[in-house]
Amino acid sequence: MAGRVEGKVAFISGAARGQGRSHAVRLAQEGADIIAVDICRQIDSVGYPMSTPEDLAETADLVKGLNRRIYTAEVDVRDYDALKSAVDAGVEQMGRLDIIVANAGIGTGGATLLETSEPDWTDTIDVNLGGVWKTVKAGLPHVLAGGRGGSIILTSSVGGLKAYPHTGHYTSAKHGVVGLMRTFAVELGQNNIRVNSVHPTNVNTPMFMNETSMKIFRPDLEHPGPDDMAVVAQLMHVMPIGWVEAEDISNAVLFLASDEARYVTGVTLPVDAGSCLK
Repeated sequence: MAGRVEGKVAFISGAARGQGRSHAVRLAQEGADIIAVDICRQIDSVGYPMSTPEDLAETADLVKGLNRRIYTAEVDVRDYDALKSAVDAGVEQMGRLDIIVANAGIGTGGATLLETSEPDWTDTIDVNLGGVWKTVKAGLPHVLAGGRGGSIILTSSVGGLKAYPHTGHYTSAKHGVVGLMRTFAVELGQNNIRVNSVHPTNVNTPMFMNETSMKIFRPDLEHPGPDDMAVVAQLMHVMPIGWVEAEDISNAVLFLASDEARYVTGVTLPVDAGSCLK
């Protein structure tokens, strides 16, 4: 089925690479125009290289290659005023807004909650929870103004449905995203705006596939690689894989954004190879 979001406009945070880029491309493949934002610089507490302006430009080229329009801006989701300015400019150019995908997120540290530093805690909560709220807050007035309903998808995690050790700040933020989703769903249902969350397990993106993550999974090795990590990561799932691909999450986002999910709201949708069963 082609054109599942034909003629609609999607606002996506964290769109320079990884899941956000994949969401932008997948929605564009199905007919949507895109408003894409990303921080495109490093946050000091994050132990892996973050996105760059060149990454965001590559996302734009991929969307344009599908003959869809795209507006991009370098924005930190912790900065509400900058988010609002970006989405306002994007809507002025595109003419409407129908879909919000609050995807931007970071992973920091690897300590117990007792040992987690204040910068790690603050950055993770401010980006992964506060940034989700601010992204929706910035875009929502335009969806409401359209009077056509809409779909909002929040990126949580399997860590938003159960706990893991050494990721307490991340787990707390991702659990909080579920609370945001459910509250927005209750508040916006009368406007035919649906709000749902997706809950990926490990995803093959730079946020997961990096030296810091590999050392968390394999502290017994001095220089672990993907194959070393896969042995342990596979134990998290009932299916025989260590991680999924970004496209797997994008297909879930597309479903929730499309009219196929027109009466689906308030749902926590895992894409987790059965991780929630363990």
